[in-house]
Amino acid sequence: MKAETHPDYHMIKVQMTDGTVFETRSTWGKEGDTMQLDIDPLAHPAWTGGRGQMLDQGGQVARFNKRFGGLSLGKK
Repeated sequence: MKAETHPDYHMIKVQMTDGTVFETRSTWGKEGDTMQLDIDPLAHPAWTGGRGQMLDQGGQVARFNKRFGGLSLGKK
């Protein structure tokens, strides 16, 4: 294996959006640096179950329903 092909793997601190800090190993930054997260599992709607409301006022959904609203998939 070639020497000096892999980046330095060292300990860093990661600060979550609520202020908690934990240590992990990473190739980011230098030894002892602190990575401050803007979005993490504590704040992002994908992990917190945030409400994904569809607000559509005359947009794509309304146009779709206008064009195809009368169609049915069952037999009559």
